[in-house]
Amino acid sequence: MHRPMEGVRVVEVAQFTFVPASGAVLADWGADVIKVEHAVSGDSQRGLVSILGLDVGQDSKTFFPIMEGPNRGKRSIGLDLETPGGREVLADLIRGADVFVTNYREPTRKRLKIDVADVRELNPKVIYVRGTGMGPRGEEGAMGGYDQTAFWARGGSAASVTPPGSDRLLGMPTGAYGDNTGGMTIAGGIAAALYARNVTGEPAIVDVSLLGVGVWTTQYAVNAALLAGGPLPVVTPPKHGSPRNPLSGGAYQTKDGRWIQMGMLQPGVYWPEFCQMMGRPELAADERFNTPAKIMDNAPAASELIVEILGSITYAEWVERMKTANGQWALVQNTYEAGMDPMVRANGYIAEVTDFDGVTRELVTNPVQFDETPATLRRAPQFAEHTDEILRELGRTDEELIELKIAGAVT
Repeated sequence: MHRPMEGVRVVEVAQFTFVPASGAVLADWGADVIKVEHAVSGDSQRGLVSILGLDVGQDSKTFFPIMEGPNRGKRSIGLDLETPGGREVLADLIRGADVFVTNYREPTRKRLKIDVADVRELNPKVIYVRGTGMGPRGEEGAMGGYDQTAFWARGGSAASVTPPGSDRLLGMPTGAYGDNTGGMTIAGGIAAALYARNVTGEPAIVDVSLLGVGVWTTQYAVNAALLAGGPLPVVTPPKHGSPRNPLSGGAYQTKDGRWIQMGMLQPGVYWPEFCQMMGRPELAADERFNTPAKIMDNAPAASELIVEILGSITYAEWVERMKTANGQWALVQNTYEAGMDPMVRANGYIAEVTDFDGVTRELVTNPVQFDETPATLRRAPQFAEHTDEILRELGRTDEELIELKIAGAVT
């Protein structure tokens, strides 16, 4: 399998999911990612026992998806960057790195001497990557942020999905929703910076913020609002279909309670086919719907007919009728169904991974594949699991390892 990042070493001084998720992607692509964790507490995410009201693990004491997802394939070293010994080890790691990534805030970066100037003094050719909450500039540049604040709330997503008149703001559909999107974005930025360094010899400073990723994901509406010169009108969408297209927008429910999301963006093209597949060809010739303009003008009436049609058949019957149709649609699935989806399985978007105890588990892969080959995953490291291994690679003797541990510099 083609692993384009083989030979690239990444030093990661980061925690939680935003930024570490990028390291997981790079590790999937073949990079050697060394995760630097606090010598005592490790990545703070290791201490989370619940997210969005759900337990982060089940019966295992070593396999936690909340850690495995953004950290698979890495090696972990425990360092106390407040000690001379810990800083010396980190300096050696930086000297041998191609990429240095962090999501520590500016005051912490300066205190720990891992800001751009500090790292570049050790390795002028290193690509320096900052993942921030709000971006590196402006009055709030030094402030932190999580995806539920900077990405979801501030970036426009929360307001966009909350129905008008709602008595509560809708939250993210799952934990680390913006973090994982941001991590993938960072991985792409790192790949571009590595290419540019290979071509020009110049290393880049790469910046990605949760706010920036949040605005990027809502850009369709943000761009429209900027063009309009103010907030977009608040429109209550119809329950089924859209105001101008019965075959796109709000989902429809089958007789057995399954929801069907249609995405047939050209009603004039797909309406005749849909009517034929549903055994109602007369609706295509109906004076209300016999031209594209009439379908759009009478979309609410068409939507009510679709409600009636789908409400009279089961999902299995729907699938049978739509087998040869060209129109786009999808079953609305829960997350378990998504993980078991036959197309997800056929394309290798779920992969097996052997955990620390030798038990076979499964994780979602990153969505990028090379040479038509799904990613091969390796488990996430246990806390400081590779400290001795990494120190020996740096040329430290066993006696030096013991001295560093006695001094509290390494775990």
